[in-house]
Amino acid sequence: MPDVVVRKMAVMVEDVFHEGGPVAETPQRRGAIMAVIANPFAGRYVEEIEPFMEDLKPLGLSMAQRLMAELGGAERIEGYGKGAIVGTNGELEHAALWHAPGGYAMREALGGAKAIVPSTKKVGAAGVRLDVPITHIDASYVRGHFDAIEVGMNDSPKADEMMVILVMTTGARVHDRAGGLKASEISKGDGLR
Repeated sequence: MPDVVVRKMAVMVEDVFHEGGPVAETPQRRGAIMAVIANPFAGRYVEEIEPFMEDLKPLGLSMAQRLMAELGGAERIEGYGKGAIVGTNGELEHAALWHAPGGYAMREALGGAKAIVPSTKKVGAAGVRLDVPITHIDASYVRGHFDAIEVGMNDSPKADEMMVILVMTTGARVHDRAGGLKASEISKGDGLR
């Protein structure tokens, strides 16, 4: 399969102190890492694309490790998600190639997180934005961790590129009060509850 050729990478980190309510003792830290890579399948239909997922695994792991470090280390991470944007000479299925390398990379880097990593993808022109969904790393039903981070770059992806994205958070939404399962109540270890 083709090599993974990275044109650029960006990291975004934000600290949320409040959303109009009381200031949190510990702000929620949210971050995203985005890598813009050449799309080896752009401009043509290729039947056998699945092997490229193996080639993406090292990139996924290095991105997960870098983002965790930016957010204060693996022990602080409570939420995650992933996404991909394919340039206009590609197809949605090319973005789907990020599902396994992005998701398993974060689970591995976090020491075996149990919840499925939520995901989204699209085809778009340079500058398009993507809302990447977030859930708790060990239990998908922890309602306070349902969130999303909007990401994008003004010049990416170009028509023959794709942008692969990982997002992580250090806790629930800063004013979480919508009820449901709390992180402190996770008991089944099944990735759901």
